[in-house]
Amino acid sequence: MSEVKKGLLGELFEAVVAGNIQLAKRIAEQAVERGVSADLALEKMTEAMRVVDKKYEAKEYFTVDVASAATAMREAFRVFEPHLKVKPANIVGKVVIGSLKGNIQGLGKDIVAAALRSAGFQVIDLGVNISPEAFVDSAVKEGAQVIAISVSVDETVPFLKDVVELLREKKLRGTVKTVIGGRAVSEGTRKEYGIDAYAKDAWDCVKKVRDLLSRTNK
Repeated sequence: MSEVKKGLLGELFEAVVAGNIQLAKRIAEQAVERGVSADLALEKMTEAMRVVDKKYEAKEYFTVDVASAATAMREAFRVFEPHLKVKPANIVGKVVIGSLKGNIQGLGKDIVAAALRSAGFQVIDLGVNISPEAFVDSAVKEGAQVIAISVSVDETVPFLKDVVELLREKKLRGTVKTVIGGRAVSEGTRKEYGIDAYAKDAWDCVKKVRDLLSRTNK
């Protein structure tokens, strides 16, 4: 990688950490023009948000600082989104996605939704703070085969039980598959609550959704 590209990635990192929205967007546009990999840029911005999280935990940053950084990343991400390199999905499917009730941070969910769309899936983004009932009702209404749930707040994890139970009540347990992701969940959470798949990041979610759909359509 050229020094110019490395420099742009470094500047993008700093702009996101600083929460400088206009600068992050401008650097993203320059990076695209220079042929910087959108996937590498996404990794760099995700790394920046980890730094922001640490600053927040250390009480160096306040909620407003985290919100500014998240917005800076989101605006830059919109510039890179059309250039993400994800293999197109062989199976057309519909996914309902949202952040579970009690989760108001939607950045991770936004990235996953974009990755799924770029892979060729139809995505219905419900937003943040979504109740188990809303997930299931939307899946029924939209005829979705997969419900993707983002969980970043530990205390909200038990709501996953309600999603699974509602699917069981509507006799959709085997028809509508579930996948979870976010820093509050893990493979252990998946097993504990009877969720069909756990994804560690956006690209893993694309793979898991593709796998769930291939099993559903057999």
